[in-house]
Amino acid sequence: MGTRFRNAKPYLLLLAVQFGSAGMFIFAMDAIKKGMSHYVFIVYRNAIASVTLAPFAFVLERKVRPKMTVRVFSEIMALAFFEIILDQCFALLGMKFTSASFLSAVMNSAPSITFVMAVILRLEHMKINEIACQAKVIGTVITFGGTLLMALYKGPVLSFLGSSTNHVAQPENTSNPTGNHWIIGTCFLLIGCAGFSAFYILQAITLRKYQAEMSLATWVCFVGALQSSVVAVFAEWHQPRAWSLGWDTRLFAPAYAGIVTSGVQYYIQGKVTKVMGPVIVTAFNPLRMIIVSALACIILSEQLYLGSIIGAVVVVFGLYLVVWGKSKECKGRLAPSPTEDNSTQDQQQLPVTVPKNDISDSNAKVDLHCNERNDVVATISK
Repeated sequence: MGTRFRNAKPYLLLLAVQFGSAGMFIFAMDAIKKGMSHYVFIVYRNAIASVTLAPFAFVLERKVRPKMTVRVFSEIMALAFFEIILDQCFALLGMKFTSASFLSAVMNSAPSITFVMAVILRLEHMKINEIACQAKVIGTVITFGGTLLMALYKGPVLSFLGSSTNHVAQPENTSNPTGNHWIIGTCFLLIGCAGFSAFYILQAITLRKYQAEMSLATWVCFVGALQSSVVAVFAEWHQPRAWSLGWDTRLFAPAYAGIVTSGVQYYIQGKVTKVMGPVIVTAFNPLRMIIVSALACIILSEQLYLGSIIGAVVVVFGLYLVVWGKSKECKGRLAPSPTEDNSTQDQQQLPVTVPKNDISDSNAKVDLHCNERNDVVATISK
């Protein structure tokens, strides 16, 4: 029983992460429906996240934290802009025009956007003759096709338990018959995905110089809170009451997002990634879409369209093609070539002792190279 639980523990933790992330979407949407500004929500979320992460980062990484330099801090400012301003702001803005379930579905296209940006920046090398590269390219095209399908085709409304339109009012403009606001919302969500992808690409570069993940996350949340507060002041300058909180989800939602989504979830994903790799973490993300869709229909009484269901299935299929291609590429990189196999056998037959430090250094370089590549497509949630 104990062995089975230990083997299942990473999967149970990832399942808990998806439920926790889904809760953030639901609580955020409910707070916005009750009049909370999404700009103010982001300020409070990241301020709470930085306060939550700071003590752990200070204690756990005090011996490994590198010295802060001007270049690293400038990259932290860029990371905060990509993650907080572009990703979080545009994601919540797009959710106002669409729905929480639609947002969770579109976010599955982030790994494909990351792959395209990595190719443009020459961080990802295209070897079109290899099946792994072909899978990533085809998966990216399929993912974008699914997103386009969700944006342009709604289809009939699917009726589920608790999803009656007679309950809570739908988000503003989601029922527009022309579908213009639905398309605008999709564009905002894609901008958010692009910011999310740019964040992961730059994060992989920054971690080479500043190898303290939790401290980096704390700095990003802190700087992001400052940047988003400037945006919120200009966006809500005529409504000072937008900064007020109530004893409902307007208080609970940013606290939950800051502590659970940006705190506990970050720690769990980091631990599981070290044990099982980022591919399995990314593969669990579509579960969040299913959980959000079910909870949104029951709790928020959101309408679920046939086009969104079909498009989401297409997006998930494309996502798994990209993840499978990346996994196969990484395995191929780690697999020894026939020449290396022969040399290894010769070394085993000869009375030559290889220093242990040399072996560890070479393995560490291979693992670091693979992890940097995987960081480009892995999605750590918000």
